[in-house]
Amino acid sequence: MLATREFLAEMKVLTSVHHRNLVGLIGYCIEGSLFLVYEYMDNGNLSQHLHNSEKEPMTWSTRLRIALDVARGLEYIHDHSVPVYIHRDIKSDNILLNGNFNGKIADFGMTKLTDVASSTDNTDHVAGTFGYMPPENAYGHISRKIDVYAFGVVLYELISAKAAVVKIDKPTTEFKSLEIKTNESIDEYKSLVALFDEVIDQEGDPIEEGLRKLVDPRLGDNYSIDSINKMTQLAKTCINQDPKRRPRMGDVVVSLMKLNSTIDDGSRIVQH
Repeated sequence: MLATREFLAEMKVLTSVHHRNLVGLIGYCIEGSLFLVYEYMDNGNLSQHLHNSEKEPMTWSTRLRIALDVARGLEYIHDHSVPVYIHRDIKSDNILLNGNFNGKIADFGMTKLTDVASSTDNTDHVAGTFGYMPPENAYGHISRKIDVYAFGVVLYELISAKAAVVKIDKPTTEFKSLEIKTNESIDEYKSLVALFDEVIDQEGDPIEEGLRKLVDPRLGDNYSIDSINKMTQLAKTCINQDPKRRPRMGDVVVSLMKLNSTIDDGSRIVQH
């Protein structure tokens, strides 16, 4: 039973790893019913705050700190936990926020134990969420770089507050030969990665101008475009098509620490 397998996988991980940026497991039950008891996270998950317009918009400095929190959690399970793990389903829904908006990684049901001596593994069971999965996932190739790719998509989400897969309405004219026109629209979907690629790879106009159009409008002018640009470039390296060219999470942590040291909206960032 898949649910049972995922339950046991998550229980195994959370009873063996402990880090301030991983959700804490308080208890569990395996008799009669299966359930896990986590620490209470006052502010729900990151997706709710980015994609729900009724939520108070998070400041840019808060988003930077959450990015660093998640990066530190991933660095821990990739390089410092015993054993080492690959999460395999990093996304904004699985990043929980406590009362101080500190980010913690949750949902370890898809997590895979990895042999640190091997850079890649193979599996017949494809895991993950569409929009966050790298190209090699389709071939069952597993490495820590799967999480790095997904983290890059989360960085794009923090900048734009757009979902990993964006719905685009495009008007269409049907039956042109009959000269019958309609204002109906068809649903078209585009990945957030593709939206950013269009801006980053465009020629002519400065990249900053294109990025301003992608920045979450709820931020107003309370951000530094230089900071946005640096976050975008970091995300771009994380979603490189070649897994070997993606950075290790330790390097990502260093980059985000430097970025966090610059205050863009007038508030002090307190490191935890």
